[in-house]
Amino acid sequence: MNQRPILKNKLYLYMTEFFSGVAVMAVELGASRLLAPYFSSSQIVWTIIIGTIMIAMALGNLYGGRTADRDPNPDRLYRRILIAAVWIALIPVVGKYVILAVSAALIFTVSTNFLIIAAFAACMILFVYPLFLLGTVTPSLVKYTTDSLEDNGRIVGNMEAFNTVGSILGTFLPTFVTIPAVGTSVTFLLFSGILLALGLAYFLSSRSHRRSCAAALIAVVLCAVFGHRDSFAFWEDDLLYEGESVYNYLQVKETEDSVILSTNVLFGVQSVRQKDGGLTGMYYDTALAAPLMAGIQDKDTFDILILGMGSGTYAAQCQEFFGGREDLRLTIEGVEIDQDITDLARAYFALPEEVSVSTYDGRAYLQAVDKQYDVILVDAYQDITIPFQMSTVEFFTLVRDHLKPGGIMAVNMNMHSDGEGSINAHLCDTISSVFDAVYTADVPHTTNRELFAWNDADALTALSGGTDALTRADLRQNLEDVAQRLTPYTAGDLLLTDDRAPVELLGIQVIDSLIQDEVSYYRDLYEREGLQGVVESLL
Repeated sequence: MNQRPILKNKLYLYMTEFFSGVAVMAVELGASRLLAPYFSSSQIVWTIIIGTIMIAMALGNLYGGRTADRDPNPDRLYRRILIAAVWIALIPVVGKYVILAVSAALIFTVSTNFLIIAAFAACMILFVYPLFLLGTVTPSLVKYTTDSLEDNGRIVGNMEAFNTVGSILGTFLPTFVTIPAVGTSVTFLLFSGILLALGLAYFLSSRSHRRSCAAALIAVVLCAVFGHRDSFAFWEDDLLYEGESVYNYLQVKETEDSVILSTNVLFGVQSVRQKDGGLTGMYYDTALAAPLMAGIQDKDTFDILILGMGSGTYAAQCQEFFGGREDLRLTIEGVEIDQDITDLARAYFALPEEVSVSTYDGRAYLQAVDKQYDVILVDAYQDITIPFQMSTVEFFTLVRDHLKPGGIMAVNMNMHSDGEGSINAHLCDTISSVFDAVYTADVPHTTNRELFAWNDADALTALSGGTDALTRADLRQNLEDVAQRLTPYTAGDLLLTDDRAPVELLGIQVIDSLIQDEVSYYRDLYEREGLQGVVESLL
């Protein structure tokens, strides 16, 4: 075996094992954040990431063990580490373009499970090879550190311990430190730099492979220059804000008459504020029926709770349309798990200071407080990322128990989904098992559907009478239209429980349908005129 001087120091070998463990988990966490703006951060996407990474590591372990036995030259291992460092540094430079290219290629050929297939293909292209290379580290290092059979158990145990501790550090650092502080791209570059340093230290200590070291260093530096400023939505040039929190990718942009918050790239708008106030043309306008259903015009105190506060659009609307009465004490509270979204709401969306927001999970908040409310809006569902714990019988029972007599629960179901076994059928059946009356209203020109549920309220009469008494013509017309769209729901037996709530698998069926509807024109055009016809239609 070609024994380099640096390998006489066992600590260096342990550090190689430690930092390779750090890098593997950092890349895994970075992968989730790189994919989330395009494919969501659902359990399905996490499963794909973990599965592909485990495939890569298993293949790396096999290859590393065999090559270490056949050719026990540590130069080969540290060359692989250098290559992995360069590849990981390239991810922030080309990763977003690879994801979009894969999506564009598959969208014309895949009819079902598009997000699953596209996310899997992107993972295979971007992450399998560098993690395959890092998978070779442990079996190779065992070969170089084991001096005899007498101590091989201790050596292997030490190696595994160093790798595990590194993996723990690589799990916490990206989530709680680097991604919130400097973003996903720089996170990839930081951990690429660690691997680069390991490889450079090895080769420079023996003054060998200087050209390879120089090439790797130049490549990583170039990636650092060109990769750390690239936007997830790189085609946007007028963003007010783009950043990342512990939970979300965050994007704020401004149009002539509105400010918009998105927590992903491909699935549209999560919150909007009209600069001049008034109606938004979104589901918030439909949800404004809830206060009237709960009899706000006949009460002198009224409490509203919003689970999934977002940028505070609904809170601002309720305050604007119902908070002007001098004889009414209107209290609006919000729960938002992402503090960064609340900060953006204050900075860009004019969320009033008197609207209190708790940084908490919605269900956990209900379990922690005993206050009751006139209206509870559940607005915590994003694309296919539906928190299962906020979709079950147990959750909706908690909501019911926190409503005052005559109280109304409103739920924004953000995907039109009909038919036997659909996600909305599951949600509506589940809610119907808890509430006596359940009505839904599709939101025009959107994919949203609003649900209203109550037990001991004469909600429809209150809505009709309250609408007639409204002085603002725009609100009155809007709620008269909502009343026309309200449809009673006939319950089935598709219940979601804490034990079984396959919301993401159900949701992805809807996403497939929405994607196919959106691209059907371009697919037909592609079949008639080929790629050139599609490109010309977009220009």
